[in-house]
Amino acid sequence: MLTSRALRWVGFSGSVLLFAAGLLGGALPARGSHDLPVVLLWLAGTGLMSYAWWTGRDREHSVRWVLGTIVLWSAPFLFLPPVGSRDFYSYNCQGELFTHDLSPYAATAASLPCTWLGAVPPIWQDTVTPYGPLFILLAGAIVAAGQALPPGSAIVDALPPQLGELLLPLVLFRLAALAGVLAMAAGLPVLARRCGIPPSRALWLALAGPLVGAHLLGGPHNDAVMLGLLVAGLAVVTRFARRPVGVLAGGVLLGCAVAVKATALIAVPFAVLIVAAARAADRRIDLRGLVVGTAGVAGAAAATLAGITALAGLDYGWIAGVRDSEALVQFSSMPTAVGMTITYAGQLFDKGFDAVPAVRSVAFVVLAVTLVVIWVRALRDRADPVRAALFGAAAAVVATVALAPVFLPWYTLWPLTLLAATTLRTKAVMLIAIVASFSVLPDGSGLVRSLKFPGAPLVTGYLIYLGVRYLRRWARERRQPVSEAEPSTRVTLTSMTTRAGLGRGVR
Repeated sequence: MLTSRALRWVGFSGSVLLFAAGLLGGALPARGSHDLPVVLLWLAGTGLMSYAWWTGRDREHSVRWVLGTIVLWSAPFLFLPPVGSRDFYSYNCQGELFTHDLSPYAATAASLPCTWLGAVPPIWQDTVTPYGPLFILLAGAIVAAGQALPPGSAIVDALPPQLGELLLPLVLFRLAALAGVLAMAAGLPVLARRCGIPPSRALWLALAGPLVGAHLLGGPHNDAVMLGLLVAGLAVVTRFARRPVGVLAGGVLLGCAVAVKATALIAVPFAVLIVAAARAADRRIDLRGLVVGTAGVAGAAAATLAGITALAGLDYGWIAGVRDSEALVQFSSMPTAVGMTITYAGQLFDKGFDAVPAVRSVAFVVLAVTLVVIWVRALRDRADPVRAALFGAAAAVVATVALAPVFLPWYTLWPLTLLAATTLRTKAVMLIAIVASFSVLPDGSGLVRSLKFPGAPLVTGYLIYLGVRYLRRWARERRQPVSEAEPSTRVTLTSMTTRAGLGRGVR
């Protein structure tokens, strides 16, 4: 077994290899390289980082040691061209639209056309943005600030021509992503301590994995900003649930997270439960507590979102943009994989058959029911309602990602971040994160796009296998008699997480 010191340097070696691959084949405006050496460097670096991250998951380290390791592993990604995705160019185009007094919710990158239109993936060149008004304000400010670095400066002249004009926007977007990661590092220990999870373990699982450097920072992706605001909002509500100012501040942070990406909205009802639980007598949440929590958290979040929307001079067209993102059809999404598999079978008889939209619609209905069930179970928990609400938020994000019509590798970080602070059973999500990190190359291309036919049936087959396995276990448990000596009060976080299929919550 490697020592902790050796483990740290194995992971750092992986980040250095990823750094080299990003320099040679990153997502520059001119299409990145698929040369074998670049691919091998990327895969080797991903493998080393994944091994170190996985091996260190259950080791006891101090928070200081973990944070130092995260900084060491993440630092190389701050000095790369965009890697792992071409979303950075979409961000620039959305900011450019805003600076030209065009709404990214009505106009597209092709409308101007955007300066970097050729670098935007074709599927996103003529679609409106799915991002909230706060991110549009941020993107517009960054694009405007990018004009402050004149083309004839020494810094720009020393860089490759295709990167020079993007230097300042890249630095600023990456600093925004870094701020989100720092907010997660500050908020996760608060959530972890409340749920009985070692803070060092939560930080390790959420921030030391290969997706964080290569995608959140290397991308850079606005998911980092959304997650930072989300974790910070939950941490403030948890820490100051009995103080009106703290509740309002938490609601404002959650509203800002929603104003970046709509996904953060899932956590708001569970933040309401946290406030209601803190005021509950005998750990029984009552109607008055729910009203107070709704007015404080949800009210502040809604007011914040409305205020940012008005400040930006935009409407709520980004909701339609979320629907437009469903144009991406990849088997990495479970409902989409099932729909693709049914489509392949149906097209043997009808070439125009397409089951993907119908399966996605069914998945949305299942998701809505699942979210309600998770919230009600957290509401009814009397062992520790606050802990149950935090884990409920994590379980709700798991369900959302699992049933979403689109899944991209870095989306794995949404559930993993909250699960890291609320449960010890995270192996399944960690394995998915490792597989996801191998699925994309440094220029943003990957296996998911090129292996649609074998990929979708394989994912569907695996889902059928999991379903059969679950039903057999459920039937076996139903046949086993319950011991009379078993305590009658079993509605705990542990039992709730087991029923949800995510393992126990605390030691």
